[in-house]
Amino acid sequence: MAKLRLGMTTSIDGFIADASGDSTSLYSNLNSLRDSEYMREEIEECGAVVMGRHAYDMAGGDLTGYEFQVPIFVLTHNPPAAPPKGQNDKLTVTFVTNSVESAVEQAKASAGDGYVISMGGADTAHQLLNAGLVDELQIDIMPILLKRGLRFLDNLDMGTLNLEKIKVREVGSSTSIRFQVH
Repeated sequence: MAKLRLGMTTSIDGFIADASGDSTSLYSNLNSLRDSEYMREEIEECGAVVMGRHAYDMAGGDLTGYEFQVPIFVLTHNPPAAPPKGQNDKLTVTFVTNSVESAVEQAKASAGDGYVISMGGADTAHQLLNAGLVDELQIDIMPILLKRGLRFLDNLDMGTLNLEKIKVREVGSSTSIRFQVH
């Protein structure tokens, strides 16, 4: 059965956005990652995506050229009126309005033996972690200090998060650490 991998890029001091809500400085190496072995592996392992509505909206409803050509399940209370652009035989978009559990269940059914990769911000991450749906946590740490802003793991409602380190790798200027969640 598919596993859910929650990934997030943070600053060294644990922020995923600066005080104004901007995360651009955390993705300074994005262009160099596009053709990297790291991204090729992520794309190859991915069978489906669970995405927050904010992440979907950042693309303006246009997924044309999106790296992950797999079914995408968008968490939202209100699906957009316009259908998403860029859908094809492999990339389909389903708006899930009832629960994060339903989105993950549908994504796992679509992913087959691949991973379900979570894309989104702190709200999506917190929903997945609080519901106990995360099998693996991948944190990419960028060598910058933001000093204030939105922290990745603040305000979780869950108890202790037991992690086992399973992979560490250098990815451009960042360090990627993957944990199994117990």
